[in-house]
Amino acid sequence: MKQKITIIGGGAAALTFASFIDSEKFDISLYEKNKALGRKFLVAGKGGFNLTHSEPINDLVSRYSPNWVLEEALNSFSNVDFRVWLASIGVPTFVGSSHRVYPEKGIKPIEVLKAIEKTLAHNRVQVNFNKTWTGWNDKNDLVFSDETTVTTNIVVFALGGGSWRITGSDGTWRGIFRKKGFKTKTFQPSNCAFKVNWETAIIDKFAGKPLKNISITCDKKSQKGEVVLSQFGLEGNAIYALSPEIRKQLKTGKASILIDFKPTFSIEVLLKKLTKTKAKHLTDCLRNELNLSALQIGLIKTYVSKYDFNNNSILAGKIKNFPIEIEGIAKIDEAISTIGGIDLKEITPDFKLTQQSNTYCIGEMLNWDAPTGGYLLQACFSMGYYLAEHLNKK
Repeated sequence: MKQKITIIGGGAAALTFASFIDSEKFDISLYEKNKALGRKFLVAGKGGFNLTHSEPINDLVSRYSPNWVLEEALNSFSNVDFRVWLASIGVPTFVGSSHRVYPEKGIKPIEVLKAIEKTLAHNRVQVNFNKTWTGWNDKNDLVFSDETTVTTNIVVFALGGGSWRITGSDGTWRGIFRKKGFKTKTFQPSNCAFKVNWETAIIDKFAGKPLKNISITCDKKSQKGEVVLSQFGLEGNAIYALSPEIRKQLKTGKASILIDFKPTFSIEVLLKKLTKTKAKHLTDCLRNELNLSALQIGLIKTYVSKYDFNNNSILAGKIKNFPIEIEGIAKIDEAISTIGGIDLKEITPDFKLTQQSNTYCIGEMLNWDAPTGGYLLQACFSMGYYLAEHLNKK
């Protein structure tokens, strides 16, 4: 007789697990609180559906924090494996100029989701909508808000993190787990905007403008990319990747970052250009010979004293290491992702809860972190595949 597997959640990790778990060995049921699957999956696709990153697997694994909890799963279902599988279900992909992976042009996020849903149908997965899980009863059965109770042999939770409440990913499940006696970590925002107390003149003139082709450093970690200046502060891929380091510093008050406006120039090259310029005005040298943007020049002239601005050695140093003080972090619901959730001490290497038999947790509900660029989705898909294969072999 087949064992019964119950999946709670309908995001990327749950969908992958449901696609690969062996329906010849298991009866598979999935319970989703919304009236459709993959709502956060679809929201993530707005503005370009970045599915994964194409870098070598060892480099990809290093992007996660902590990476030990995901390393085996990522190697079992790598970014290459992911692309091969997507192609097999009718979703060919391509590598963009940033080495990120996207569906081929013309393929919309909803089409990717429908292709995955077809794999669930083919795998005979019974999907139940409008089913909000509310906990366990005294028999350890699963209980839902409509008073449905489910007795199962194995349960796989894939309840998501704490960001993007509108998609149903609100993290309220954490209270249920805590009440049951499981250790959890408070959700914190990641891959989000960070607060900077800008001078009014800068905001009035440059709000919404990007700083492109820069590098940002925080606590010895550097990230190239771009950010956008906003009324609140800074946001964009170059600062998202530094979320762990900035959060750590913010625990003691404020955080400090250094922006390199010219990562391709050494300080010696900058100093030579500044010293030997034939421009009548130093600002013209910055604009025409160093190709600094109006925003970069505006920041320098606003925050660098007149004396330092006219001292070539000091100015070159400021261009390479422009200091900015971070005063706060965006709200969780404005973040792309979160850290927090199930304490990693509560799970085995196979994502099984140590305190409860035949109960597993995968996806963003676990306490791990990753930058944007396809890493978040890749980890969720890898965990879903890895757990499915693990249970298939039992």
